[in-house]
Amino acid sequence: MIKNLIRKNIRELTPYSCARDEFNGAAEVFLDANENYKTYSTFDYNRYPDPRCTVLRKQIENKIGLPFENTVIGNGSDELIDNLIRTFCEPKEDKLVIMNPTYGAYKVFADINDVQTIFVNYKPTFEINFELLKQTIEKEENLKLLFICSPNNPTGRAEKISDIEEILKLFKGIVIVDEAYGEFSSEESCVKLLENYDNLVVLKTLSKCFAAAGIRAGIMVASKEIVVVINNMKAPYNVSSSTQGEALKILEKTDTIYKQRDEVIERRKLYYDKFNSLSYVKKVYSSDANFLLMQVKNSTYLCKRLQEKKIIIRNRSKDLYLKNCVRITIGSEAECFEVYNAILEVGNETK
Repeated sequence: MIKNLIRKNIRELTPYSCARDEFNGAAEVFLDANENYKTYSTFDYNRYPDPRCTVLRKQIENKIGLPFENTVIGNGSDELIDNLIRTFCEPKEDKLVIMNPTYGAYKVFADINDVQTIFVNYKPTFEINFELLKQTIEKEENLKLLFICSPNNPTGRAEKISDIEEILKLFKGIVIVDEAYGEFSSEESCVKLLENYDNLVVLKTLSKCFAAAGIRAGIMVASKEIVVVINNMKAPYNVSSSTQGEALKILEKTDTIYKQRDEVIERRKLYYDKFNSLSYVKKVYSSDANFLLMQVKNSTYLCKRLQEKKIIIRNRSKDLYLKNCVRITIGSEAECFEVYNAILEVGNETK
């Protein structure tokens, strides 16, 4: 089934192959890739990085539990999103479904690839509108991909795994579940559904919980068939040696990272109540992520006043259902306390 969903030119692509793809074992002399034999760094940056991120993927399996044979590493999840669209969607012909409101990059990459976006709006409660989704799937032709962010950015809501499974039963294209914020949620990861659904792709990242946004390391978990085709079409050396090396170091600290994750969750609960108590805040939405979405009296004015205090938050007022809403990341205790006091001051100024 997956084969029929892949674009013909991608399906028939002869992938770029390097000698190290075809070699197993420990080499001592490297004269295959026209590299400079000398390095001017403390690291071997004169050598190309491992194109398959083999050591890193094994460590991801050991530390996070994502199966080695089902993973591909990307230069951030954004590269993987772009690659998935390029793999499955014919420009000007195929379409993809995006739940709305959600992460804006899905549509950006669809537009770059000249692929039409079909929006299926959430209910005002941010729940999936299954009736509208079913109508859309039945009505629209050439639907290839469906993106769902869980926990969702910017709403913070995580979907139940049973709801994701219902979507997989409804939609016979590729369902992509972006779990960038998954470690902050008590909901189960959809990775376990891969056993029964070969049209499921789950995206993970080291950017959020693992505090490594700067190294750009995204993880795709999918069926072996999808893994093969993404490996065939991606850039040959898409993840740098420095990214792979730093990721390995970070994964050694998984226990410490999860303890810090738990601290963020506790701080999220604390500031959910504290922000709710402020006169300038009209509503704080519950969250399964490392941020809080809240409705305030005037989001544009609040963001401007906080910028004057050298505090940056995200104004989400232009998104569906989110008039006068801002998104605030759960930072350190000092950062959260500072933004709390700043909003308190704005409220006192405008009484």
